[in-house]
Amino acid sequence: MATQIQYDHLGGPEVLEVATVPDQVAPEDGVVVAVRAAGVNPIDGKLRSGTRPTAPITRPRVPGSDAAGVVLSVGAGVTDWSTGDEVVVREAHGAYTTRLVAPASHLVRKPAAVTWEEAAAIGVPASTAHQALVSLGVQAGSTLLIHGGSGSVGRAAIQLARRMGATVVATASPANHDRLRELGAVPVAYGPGLLERLREAAPRGYDRILDAIGTEEALETSFALVDDRSRIGTIVVGPRAAELGIRAWGGGNPVPLTADELRLRADAYPLVLGLIAEGAFEVDIARTFPLGQAADAARLVEGGHPGGKVVLTP
Repeated sequence: MATQIQYDHLGGPEVLEVATVPDQVAPEDGVVVAVRAAGVNPIDGKLRSGTRPTAPITRPRVPGSDAAGVVLSVGAGVTDWSTGDEVVVREAHGAYTTRLVAPASHLVRKPAAVTWEEAAAIGVPASTAHQALVSLGVQAGSTLLIHGGSGSVGRAAIQLARRMGATVVATASPANHDRLRELGAVPVAYGPGLLERLREAAPRGYDRILDAIGTEEALETSFALVDDRSRIGTIVVGPRAAELGIRAWGGGNPVPLTADELRLRADAYPLVLGLIAEGAFEVDIARTFPLGQAADAARLVEGGHPGGKVVLTP
C-alpha cells in the first residue's frame, strides 16, 4: 500500500488529508518510483485553493510536481532505466506520495553527490529560472534586474544568470540581503524609494528584467527602467502580460509554453543537477516536513518568505 496526500475539494491547507491507496503497476512506457523527497511549490497551493483555475475535481487530487526517489519497477517497454536507479522526476503528477508513477521520458538521473532534498527542490524553480533567462536573452555583459530575488526562482535565477556572465541586481527584504550577496547579486530593498535605489545600483541601466513577485511596485519600476517591454518577463502575472506588453511564462498566462520553452525547462534538470554535484550551485532548504505534515508545509510556503525550499520526506 502507498500513502499519499490528497484533497477532494478546494480550500486552504486544511483540506489536505492523508490517504492509503493500493500500489500501482508500472505502465508500458513508465516506472514506479519510491519517493524519497517531494518539493512544495507555491503553485501547489494556488491550484488547491482555486486561486489558479483548474478543471473540476471529480476524484481525489494529489498535489506536487517535483519528486526524487528510487525506481521500484519498470514497464515492459522501458529500456533506459532499471530498478534501483536514483532519479529525479520532472513535471510529476501527484508527487506528495510514497509511490509515484511517471513516464520514463520524465526521469533524470540523480548524481550521487546530490541529496534527495536538493534533487526534489530544483524542479519548478530551476527549470523556470533557466527557461526565463534564456528566453529573455540574458548573456555575458547583460545587467539583469530580478524582482523577488529571495524566492526559490529568484535564487536559482541569480546563480544561473551569474554563470551566464550577467551582472545581477535583485530586490528583497533586508533580512535576505546577505544571502543574495553570497549568491552573487547586488541586493536592493523594496519599498518607498525603490526606483532611485535601483538606478543607483546600476548607473548604466538594465538590459533585462525578470519579475518573480508580481507587485505593482515591481511592474511600475520595471516600466520606468526599461523602454522596450519585450525585455521584461514575468512568471507571476501572466494574465496581465498582454495588456502590459510584457512577456510571460506560466503564472496564469493563457498562452501555453512553446515547444522550445518546454525543452529549455527539461534541459535545466541535468544542467543544475550537475552544477550541484560540482559545488557550483546551491539549494537553500528552509525546512523539511514528514509527508503526513503536508498541511503544515503548505502553511509555511503560503505564508510567504520561508527562506528557501520546503520539502516533504515520505
